[in-house]
Amino acid sequence: MEAMAISRSGLDVEWQRLQVIASNIANINTTRTANGGTYEAMRLVSGPVSDFSAELRGAISGSDQPERGVMVYQISNTANGNRQVFNPEHPHADENGFVSYPAISQAEEMSLMIRAQRAYQANLVALSSAQQMYSSALQVGRPS
Repeated sequence: MEAMAISRSGLDVEWQRLQVIASNIANINTTRTANGGTYEAMRLVSGPVSDFSAELRGAISGSDQPERGVMVYQISNTANGNRQVFNPEHPHADENGFVSYPAISQAEEMSLMIRAQRAYQANLVALSSAQQMYSSALQVGRPS
């Protein structure tokens, strides 16, 4: 059942990554947030639940293996800054007529979304394969 838990953790992380990317795309033209500042693009930082050295120590000592899979470490703001657009008619324009928008590249966000979707699909395939293997293992030795 461990393979299924590992795939499930990957699904959870990639789902959260897709939500962060969707939030960035949705706010690409946001000039003000609830606090009054400009929206800042976010990135999800993820990695393994346990480090490789803990895996080695557990394998060498023969003790219980540490938890496996991936997890979200943090969701952090990027320091991309703002892009200035000249639009003196906009209500959020400064004294020079420029409006500050978040410096989010829609092309970059879409490519990150495709990558996250593929990682999500790969975890689904791994989960399905593990289920099939466990099901086949249960059938071994049963009379036909």
